[in-house]
Amino acid sequence: MQQATITETKIVMSDPTALGVFGLAVVTLVAASAKLHWTHGVSYLIPWALFLGSVAQIWASTIDFKRNNYFGAVVLGVYGLFWVAVSMHWAISLGWFGVIDPTKVDPSQFGVACLGYFIFSLFIMVAAFESNKVLGIMLVLINMLLLSLALSLMGIQPALFGDLAAWSELGVALLGFYYAGAIFLNNFFGRTLMPLGAPLGFLRKGPAKA
Repeated sequence: MQQATITETKIVMSDPTALGVFGLAVVTLVAASAKLHWTHGVSYLIPWALFLGSVAQIWASTIDFKRNNYFGAVVLGVYGLFWVAVSMHWAISLGWFGVIDPTKVDPSQFGVACLGYFIFSLFIMVAAFESNKVLGIMLVLINMLLLSLALSLMGIQPALFGDLAAWSELGVALLGFYYAGAIFLNNFFGRTLMPLGAPLGFLRKGPAKA
């Protein structure tokens, strides 16, 4: 009697980075258009924030967790959750969940949240520059955006920091499109068509933990 042979099949999951970064690029482009007064209102921003900023990045994050890609999983998840919260903030401000009592809301709380994200994004920026230069520069712009938003929402030079937030967000969007396109084409063709820049090399990873 022959013994059946069981073959273990390992599922290889594709790199979801292009999807996640594309989602970030689209939502920041649409949001920047409002900050720069090219468009107006936030009602039509919410779908893009929810599906491109949130779902696309969180979905990519879950795939990266399964691929054991620690950096991508954490970063895409962190920013995906940010856009969930921003969407809820806009929806509440529009009265989707009922009439708002202006005496019970404080816009500076959103600024405090942006400040918290800015702090953690500084750590992400350090790791990003050890991944590639384009991603590192994106994180510089993201940090400018978060800090500018925080200061503006806290009432500190709102005109100045509002403009700085708008232009830095536009920069995030444009670099994001380049980064997503580069990841997509480089992975598809199996060679570098669009360079991302070598890591800075100031910090090196230690040996893998057992």
